[in-house]
Amino acid sequence: MTSSIGRILRWSLLVAILLVAGLGGWVYAASRAILTKRYPIPAASVTIPSDPLAIARGEHLVMSVGACVTCHGPDMGGLVYADMGPVGVVAGRNLTRGRGGIGGQFTDTDWVRAIRYGLHADGTSLIMMPSEVYTRFTDADLGAIVAYLKQLPPVDREMPASRFGLLGKVLLATGKLDILTAPKTFHEGTAASAPPHVTAGYGRYLADVSGCHGCHGPGLSGGHVDGPANLPPAANLTPAGLGAWTQADFVRAIREGTRPDGTAINEFMPWKSYASMTDSELEALWLYFRSVPAKASGGR
Repeated sequence: MTSSIGRILRWSLLVAILLVAGLGGWVYAASRAILTKRYPIPAASVTIPSDPLAIARGEHLVMSVGACVTCHGPDMGGLVYADMGPVGVVAGRNLTRGRGGIGGQFTDTDWVRAIRYGLHADGTSLIMMPSEVYTRFTDADLGAIVAYLKQLPPVDREMPASRFGLLGKVLLATGKLDILTAPKTFHEGTAASAPPHVTAGYGRYLADVSGCHGCHGPGLSGGHVDGPANLPPAANLTPAGLGAWTQADFVRAIREGTRPDGTAINEFMPWKSYASMTDSELEALWLYFRSVPAKASGGR
């Protein structure tokens, strides 16, 4: 009797080991297939200017509109911006020509491919690069951004490669980790131009390329935000949510990170980057937010 129980236990253990090994092999293979999948590489030709005005425009778009410092650091030398423990670590690359940087290796086509399409040169997807937002930059603005990035002062900083832990690979394999850029970057056409006037139309453009619709929803009514579990819901930016807010209240919220009642805005919202938008840009955003249909909070 004892020997029979022993055999059953040994067989049960063997079966369990085989199941775990098989599951582990599937997770590894499935997550690797997702990470190494190659996407069609669109033509990525954009004229890159070299005049000081265009470079200054590019600097403003990088620092104040695109919020690139959030992932690449204030000097664009790279930053580990998402340490998710067993899920993995995501690091923004060093974009300069310094040691460890990609600036000295990237061609104009490489820059455009990465920013507008979220792709490496081999067609694999970048990780957590907001190309689904940046794909809406006009050719002129994208060219100015690349022009600025190409002349960044060198920063010597070796950055670790982004990596996924076991839990991250499981989440990738089961479709629970929406972290790759290319699958969610849709190229619906780029505006031929976006004159920087104080209009609701230009405000819509700024909201598109700065990511407002990504967190607050296509209708700007706010609600759940993908990210750390402790994030508060995104604010309702439609007239129904803004309520009695004035333009001055909105500008103060962006410049200082505080609401009219004095409460602080969660720094997951990159208001510190947007704080250096011009007065005209913030007015254009305000006009756009006031022009959209009022919606109940969370209606997206």
